[in-house]
Amino acid sequence: MSETPDPTRSKVGRLIETYEMNDVGQELEDRWTGTGYESQSLRSLADWFNERLLAMKLERAGENPIDGEVANLYRLLTEDDVTAGMRVDAEATLERNGIDPDELRTEFVSHQAVYTYLTEFRGASKERSPGDRLQSVRTTVQRLQSRLIAVVENNLDQLRTTERLVLGSFNVLVDIQVLCEDCGASYPITDLLDRGGCDCQSDSDTIE
Repeated sequence: MSETPDPTRSKVGRLIETYEMNDVGQELEDRWTGTGYESQSLRSLADWFNERLLAMKLERAGENPIDGEVANLYRLLTEDDVTAGMRVDAEATLERNGIDPDELRTEFVSHQAVYTYLTEFRGASKERSPGDRLQSVRTTVQRLQSRLIAVVENNLDQLRTTERLVLGSFNVLVDIQVLCEDCGASYPITDLLDRGGCDCQSDSDTIE
């Protein structure tokens, strides 16, 4: 029985181990295959990984980057349409934090490196069964529901704390219903996925 090669033999795997980005490998795979995420291209995944790498190096240097700061810094370092002055400023920011811009660029990975890591060192593939795809949709919906609940709870709590809303102990419930306009059946999204379709499939089974 063949075993998956040691991931640290790949550039992506070595960087993950070096900078202790322990969850990044699985998330790369999930983002590529569309498991719980919208499926991303290898090029966008390379950018995503490089931004995570840049963020980790800044954190190790004692920085706490604010939202969007890492993405903008990465763009200034890598995009062709950036002016020389803007790039020099970005490099100076890194140097002030003890980060060598040239060394950093050599650590950035290409889309090919991501593909090699995923296929050869994680055994990942985009070819999935219908059941895998259903589970991916279920996971995506559940994550969106959880995110929406968290946002609503946070905002209601802020309104209550600032006395702009009177509200006792509360729970936020999110119920996504799917209505088929052909057969008139309505199901919670999870029930629809579990049963494999609406009443239209029953109607089609009786057609001779």
